[in-house]
Amino acid sequence: MFDLRPTDEQRMLVDTVRDFALRACRPAALAADAACETPAALLAAADELGLGALGVPESLGGVLEHRSTVTGVLAAEALAEGDMGIALACLAPGAVATALGLWGDADQQAAHLPAFTEARPPAAALAIAEHHVLFDPFALRTRARRGAGGDLVLRGSKALVPRGVDADLLLVAAVLDEAPSLFLVETASARGLSLTAEPAMGVRAAATARLEFDDVSLPAGALVADSDPQVYRELVALARIAWSALAVGAAQAVLSYVSAYVNERTAFGEPISNRQSVAFMVADVAIELESLRLATYRAARLAETGQDFIRPASLARSLAARHATAIGSTGVQLLGGHGYTKEHPVERWYRDLRAAGMLEGGLIL
Repeated sequence: MFDLRPTDEQRMLVDTVRDFALRACRPAALAADAACETPAALLAAADELGLGALGVPESLGGVLEHRSTVTGVLAAEALAEGDMGIALACLAPGAVATALGLWGDADQQAAHLPAFTEARPPAAALAIAEHHVLFDPFALRTRARRGAGGDLVLRGSKALVPRGVDADLLLVAAVLDEAPSLFLVETASARGLSLTAEPAMGVRAAATARLEFDDVSLPAGALVADSDPQVYRELVALARIAWSALAVGAAQAVLSYVSAYVNERTAFGEPISNRQSVAFMVADVAIELESLRLATYRAARLAETGQDFIRPASLARSLAARHATAIGSTGVQLLGGHGYTKEHPVERWYRDLRAAGMLEGGLIL
């Protein structure tokens, strides 16, 4: 049964995360966007909330008895209501932890997962997107080959990887033996790897980076899930659910902000919300947001219960691509000239929401 009611545990988590997002993240968002990085204090505070360990099994020190995609979606949505770029920065390491918890073997989990439950977990990131037009995550140009001694050699590049420059551990998508595969890369020992800051139009607080792999040698144990194509398909689908959840949170921020603005802003002696053209625009934002939220929750619920969620995840992502940018644009338009200035956050939310329909990878829930 598709039940939207959160459990008591989920409700408490969402309340805690939303309070952190609105109290700590939103006031810091403008400066973080300008600096193209999230303050270390905010990242540390997010770590204290356990956001990076939501996907770690309890047996390895995780915070939840059972991993829950729905719980991850609710947390991501609440965090993105404060700021989408900061949310991406805070949640990016959890993508690697979640992937290892789902598909890593015993050695990979023992080597890496305990660190994600410590007070200062490692900076980590999922790297899928690449630098070419109409990027398709199932047509990767980054390649891996098997070396003579049984090692693996990685060559190619990745685009817009959150917190990539500071990453200690990367989960990189590349083709091996004609199959899309996942590889663990420890940056400290990866000779031939270069990391370069790559600020973009939006989600600038996530400190996105470009990665170049020039015949980087990896041990055979770096390969995750033995190149199982179903694992890669599920990872991409979970990443799309995650982006949809971030879009829901940022779009909710737009709706809340413009609803208050149009009720307070007066013209010709009355609030501009009394004008039907304005009221209908706000109503359209609410309708589009609710459709995106329901599609995202449905995909997350199907994933959590072990049902086929690939298509529902793609549908949620399609709605995010179609409606999230429109919601951001409407927010700017409703504020008139003010919407185009940094005095109000809607211009930043518009830029951030563009990412929801364009970027691949970065985080999974």
